[in-house]
Amino acid sequence: MGRYRIRVATGAWLFSGSYNRVQLWLVGARGEAELELQLRPARGEEEEFDHDVAEDLGLLQFVRLRKHHWLVDDAWFCDRITVQGPGACAEVAFPCYRWVQGEDILSLPEGTARLPGDNALDVFQKHREKELKDRQQIYCWATWKEGLPLTIAADRKDDLPPNMRFHEEKRLDFEWTLKAGALEMALKRVYTLLSSWNCLEDFDQIFWGQKSALAEKVRQCWQDDELFGYQFLNGANPMLLRRSTSLPCRLVLPSGMEELRAQLEKELQNGSLFEADFILLDGIPANVIRGEKQYLAAPLIMLKMEPNGKLQPMVIQIQPPNPSSPTPTLFLPSDPPLAWLLAKSWVRNSDFQLHEIQYHLLNTHLVAEVIAVATMRCLPGLHPIFKFLIPHIRYTMEINTRARTQLISDGGIFDKAVSTGGGGHVQLLRRAAAQLTYCSLCPPDDLADRGLLGLPGALYARDALRLWEIIARYVEGIVHLFYQRDDVVKGDPELQAWCREITEVGLCQAQDRGFPVSFQSQSQLCHFLTMCVFTCTAQHAAINQGQLDWYAWVPNAPCTMRMPPPTTKEDVTMATVMGSLPDVRQACLQMAISWHLSRRQPDMVPLGHHKEKYFSGPKPKAVLNQFRTDLEKLEKEITARNEQLDWPYEYLKPSCIENSVTI
Repeated sequence: MGRYRIRVATGAWLFSGSYNRVQLWLVGARGEAELELQLRPARGEEEEFDHDVAEDLGLLQFVRLRKHHWLVDDAWFCDRITVQGPGACAEVAFPCYRWVQGEDILSLPEGTARLPGDNALDVFQKHREKELKDRQQIYCWATWKEGLPLTIAADRKDDLPPNMRFHEEKRLDFEWTLKAGALEMALKRVYTLLSSWNCLEDFDQIFWGQKSALAEKVRQCWQDDELFGYQFLNGANPMLLRRSTSLPCRLVLPSGMEELRAQLEKELQNGSLFEADFILLDGIPANVIRGEKQYLAAPLIMLKMEPNGKLQPMVIQIQPPNPSSPTPTLFLPSDPPLAWLLAKSWVRNSDFQLHEIQYHLLNTHLVAEVIAVATMRCLPGLHPIFKFLIPHIRYTMEINTRARTQLISDGGIFDKAVSTGGGGHVQLLRRAAAQLTYCSLCPPDDLADRGLLGLPGALYARDALRLWEIIARYVEGIVHLFYQRDDVVKGDPELQAWCREITEVGLCQAQDRGFPVSFQSQSQLCHFLTMCVFTCTAQHAAINQGQLDWYAWVPNAPCTMRMPPPTTKEDVTMATVMGSLPDVRQACLQMAISWHLSRRQPDMVPLGHHKEKYFSGPKPKAVLNQFRTDLEKLEKEITARNEQLDWPYEYLKPSCIENSVTI
């Protein structure tokens, strides 16, 4: 006879406990035993039991559990179960971290990560095969729109698997803040009913409520060319700027602009000429909002980097050449102030579109969802890469499903306020998806391709590279624990299936754009996993968090434009500027959504600080602890640097980076 000490931990979330009775079995190599416990798990509690078992169970392999309900199936969120065997046996952990529903028996394997080839005990192989078969029935692919990455098959949030849903506190906060934003919008609309809306200062009437200190600085300085240039490096969208290697073909310089050409050529020779080309927007149909036609442009802007590292705009071409306008008007800093301001507003509007659709929605949210669905379909809970990745896909399926039903759906936020809404956003997504490359998701490759390495004022670039290095070391630490040689990587069928599922299925045959269809080495696997974690954490933070700072003052990044782009400079008046910028309704909606989507989440889990313990044993824990130490060091470096800056760059401070795409 041996005595076993069993600890059962229940989640701390609202409604995690259950009034239903839970039945437990211990399963060892030599036998199994039912535990006659009257377990009714309580939220946030760890319950401990001692139980005598008549036979020797041997090495523990599984804990099996079944929840019995009477009248009501009261779901239970089980964190983990640990068992201390007789004598000097080590405590054994059985991670769960999922909802227990119905009356089916749930088997929890011992928490040691195992590769498919490591299964000396056939029971584990059978378990992982059954688990994947069941998961592939639950986690199915769907096509939201042709030509885009696949999504989880869920028409609405209630269709999602329970373990991918928001916990109750998250759901309540998300839905209450939406209502708070709607109330604030209504109050602002009432406040401005009898007020004028004919000069830029009138935007002050709605610039109250939820805003940040940086947003206030933007309001004061948004017309400055220096801040306009700064945003291409460190604003909400630092992904478009690139160093020029030649003068763009589309930049047609008419006679009389020889001096400008000479200036551009000089900066080009010095390596200080940069460009941002929004050609992806060319030909995208503009929205119609409440019967009023909206407008889009595809600007090109050339900038020079001064010796102090600051970017200054040199020339803006609002539209590319076309047969009816072979020499489009060029706007210069020396133009009449309102004409130059309106040209910059068109650039900022175009940047808003590409930022939200291409770099935010596609490159972070949709890519993260592909990683999440493929992980659930191809990697069983025993697999080390599943244990490694699962904290980084928390809430991603639900936030994306909500986006497809509320934000980018027919009649959603984009249709109500954004110039690419009404279907243009889907066309833009398709164009962007066709250009999505593996290298574009990896900062060392992307920043080198754009010529931005080593720029002193490029704070996003500097912090992104440091984070990539830290995440890469973390990945390598975990991978080398389980894959000591390249042939072990090549011989893992579950890992290879996961890779194919992402590239060929989720990303729709993306191997032509550099994504791998198999892993041939440790280094190839490490690079891919680093991309996955960076995309789901740091890159999303860099792209998402700046919305409140840079978009709350609407003239700095107008969500829509209500008049056609100007073709002359002398005719631009304040009425032209105000008639082009969003109206009160659209501006209020932009402010509300910017706050809702980029505020810090109450249940935010910082990068690397998840509490779930999916791995067993000291070695994975040591790797995670080193990762946290590296992040703390970077945090101190960024904090010290930011204290010296007029415009601190906070988005890639590790404490500000969420562990997954959750908003």
